[in-house]
Amino acid sequence: MFVNILKVMSQIILIIIVANVLVSYKGFNDVVFFDRYKFQVQRILSGDKLRMLTSGFLHADWAHLGFNMYALFLFGGLVLRGFSNVNFMFIYLGSLLVGSMYSLYQHKNEPYYSAIGASGAVSGIMFSAIMLYPNKTYNFLFFPFIDFPAYVLGIGYLLYSIYGMKKQLGNVGHSAHLGGAIGGYVLTLLLRPSVISNNSLMIGIIGVIIVGLFFFGDRLKLN
Repeated sequence: MFVNILKVMSQIILIIIVANVLVSYKGFNDVVFFDRYKFQVQRILSGDKLRMLTSGFLHADWAHLGFNMYALFLFGGLVLRGFSNVNFMFIYLGSLLVGSMYSLYQHKNEPYYSAIGASGAVSGIMFSAIMLYPNKTYNFLFFPFIDFPAYVLGIGYLLYSIYGMKKQLGNVGHSAHLGGAIGGYVLTLLLRPSVISNNSLMIGIIGVIIVGLFFFGDRLKLN
């Protein structure tokens, strides 16, 4: 089975997964390394901007890493059908950085707030896939018998992330997820404006939610 997965997995996705595994494994076993490269508000505001990128390759444990890489595998292949490797990396890394920037904005008054994980980048890839193939359905490990249309998944994910950030649900970086999703949405539109015709209603609704965040996002910030 593992060999079959490798056969269908693109080289660029495999490279990203290997990079995440290697960096995360180093972090699992080296506390100094982990602390040096994780997302931490105080350090970033003091000038250590590299953390906004490196934190996206660190994970808390194997389960955290595995879930993110599974999601990358699930959605990444779809995005590569519509974009070159270069544009795929542009969306991946761009979404990671937008997720970090949005998280920094939301938590700038919390100097010791820290975060790790590829979720922002993966959220961007997920939204790119949804925009490219809005009528595709998905089912997941936790809901194997339920098919979710892409447009329902996209809108629901945004609303849940907003709610989760407001209510501080779990030990989850909802702001990074939300920022990454916004990054994937905007970058996909920039690279492929024609996706609007795939499902203009869905893309319009997501756009309204994102614009609303810019105007009313302050109400979600934690004080």
